Amino acid sequence: MITVLNQGIYCSIQDLGRKGFANIGVPISGVMDATSAKLGNQLLNNDLNEAVLEIAFGGVELQFDEDTIVCLTGADFSPKINGIRIEMNAVIKIKKSQTITFGKRNYGVRTYLSVFGGIQAKEILSSKSFYKEISEGIILQKGDAVPCKTLKGQTKQTYSKIKVDERHFSTNGIRCFKGPEFELLTKTQQAQLFGAEFIISNDNNRVGYQLNEPIENTLKPILTSGVLPGTVQLTPSGKLIILMRDCQVTGGYPRVLQVSEESINRLSQKTTHDKILFVLK
Repeated sequence: MITVLNQGIYCSIQDLGRKGFANIGVPISGVMDATSAKLGNQLLNNDLNEAVLEIAFGGVELQFDEDTIVCLTGADFSPKINGIRIEMNAVIKIKKSQTITFGKRNYGVRTYLSVFGGIQAKEILSSKSFYKEISEGIILQKGDAVPCKTLKGQTKQTYSKIKVDERHFSTNGIRCFKGPEFELLTKTQQAQLFGAEFIISNDNNRVGYQLNEPIENTLKPILTSGVLPGTVQLTPSGKLIILMRDCQVTGGYPRVLQVSEESINRLSQKTTHDKILFVLK
């Protein structure tokens, strides 16, 4: 078990998502940065879909009630075990009663804690991912006990680690495709989409990222149609919303762009006031 001593701002259990249930209105959910989450499971020789802890903005304190091995990937919030700094993107042995804490932010927004064998949470609709009205909780709370497997002598000490591409966190280029309603935009509107940087507003979360700068919008609302993570909607006010993992499955705003899977992962490591630039694939 892992005991939550401090839940921080937003800590939840996620895997690669709840796919195949859009017909009954269930979002995909899952890890915001699949690239980082998969890396942690790979280093531990877990299945790529094993559940992990997604920790936004650090601040979390976790106590391990048994020996295990772990890996921290994604954002670097200066993690420590019992006050001693540990490496990111490396397999770490942790002993019973030791604690992991997080401090100063060096880069990124979301950290992923992978453990040997994956988080053993309850599976609902083929996924362990937290989502309101589906899972028993939305975020982990202080005092929660998170189940995980014991080592039981099944693994040997390993020093596996990898150096990640820093562009995953630093680049502002967001690759995208034309959305279903893109061609309804005028040439001027299309140019506005790709001609300047946009700033992420303070309205950003697992559902969507709203951008500060509006563009001219002369389009009429569309009939409610399917949307998915990465869909870029143009609101009546001219604001752009990039839908993220917990987004709804339908919407009535024009879908002007579709962000690539790789760029959804990169975008999830950005936050308020960060700048992005749409790049057409």
